[in-house]
Amino acid sequence: MTLLRIDASILGPNSASSELADLVLAAWTAERPDEQVATRHLGSDPLPSDAWATAVMAGYTPEDARSDAQKSAVALAQELHAELVNADHVVLAFPLYNWGVSQHVKTWIDLVIAGANPGDRILEGKPVVLLVTRGGNYSPGTPKEGWDHSVGYLTRVLKEVWGANLTVVEREFTLVGVNPALDQFAEIGAQLKKDAHEAATAAGKSLAAS
Repeated sequence: MTLLRIDASILGPNSASSELADLVLAAWTAERPDEQVATRHLGSDPLPSDAWATAVMAGYTPEDARSDAQKSAVALAQELHAELVNADHVVLAFPLYNWGVSQHVKTWIDLVIAGANPGDRILEGKPVVLLVTRGGNYSPGTPKEGWDHSVGYLTRVLKEVWGANLTVVEREFTLVGVNPALDQFAEIGAQLKKDAHEAATAAGKSLAAS
C-alpha cells in the first residue's frame, strides 16, 4: 500500500499544517511501518503557474503539432493524476491563505483534472485526510465568520467531484504566539492546537485501519 502526502505551506519548519500532517503520518506509520510513503510539496517545489492553461490548449492541438511546452504540461498533468490514482491513502496539508486555497493548490487541482478524463471519480472511495490551518479564528460568531473560502471548495472537489472518503481536521488561531495582537487569545489558541493535534493523531490511526 502507498500513502501519498501533499503539503502546500510556504512556512517550511514553522508550518502548522505540516505539523498536523506529521502527526497523521506518525500514527499511520506506527501501525504500518513497512508501507510506502510518497510525498510532494507544492509550497517548496511549486508547480508552474502556466502549466494548466498550456495543458488545456494542448487538447485542442494535434499531438504531432504540439510544442515542447504543451507536451511537458500534458505529461505533468498525467503524472499528478497518476499519483492520486495509484495512492491507497492520501493526506493533504493545505493551509488557508488570503481567505482561500493558495495558488499552489489551485494549480495542482487544475492539473489533476486536466490529466483525467471528464467526469473521472479520481478518489472514489479512497480514504483522504484533509488538514486545514488558519492563522485567525473563523468560527461562528467571530468577525471573520464566512471568510474561509477554502474548506467548502476543497470538500466539493475532493468528496463530491472526486469521490473521496474524506476526513477534515482543522486548526484555527495558528498565529497566536506569533502575532502579538493575538496574545489575549493564548488560552483558547492552546486548546484549539491541542484539539487539532489529537484529531490529527486519531485521523492517522483511522487511516491505518482502513
